Amino acid sequence: MEIIDRKENPLLNRVEIEFRWNHEGSPTPSRADMLNGIASIEPGSNKDLIVIKNVKTRFGIGSTTGLGLVYSDANSMKVEPGYIHERYSGLRSSNEAPAEEGDAEEQAEEESADDGGEA
Repeated sequence: MEIIDRKENPLLNRVEIEFRWNHEGSPTPSRADMLNGIASIEPGSNKDLIVIKNVKTRFGIGSTTGLGLVYSDANSMKVEPGYIHERYSGLRSSNEAPAEEGDAEEQAEEESADDGGEA
């Protein structure tokens, strides 16, 4: 795995890593392989706080490019949509996605608002 570009994004509390993975003669690397690769490249990163996006493999060329987002904490990771958390739920050490906490709070607020309107 080779790093094409590395950007610090303090506003979203993450590091954005564009990478290229040369895999001639072997299949496209799995999402788990890419997570492990990004975790080994970025010092101090936690595999549970990494998201891989924009993965593209060129036809006939054993090269895959993508974007790895390394978050510093679970709270910062809540900016990712729910389907991203579901996609990585099987690869995380804890199966609970960080976004689910916010969804539960929103549902509780909606239910309390609904109860108040019926009285």
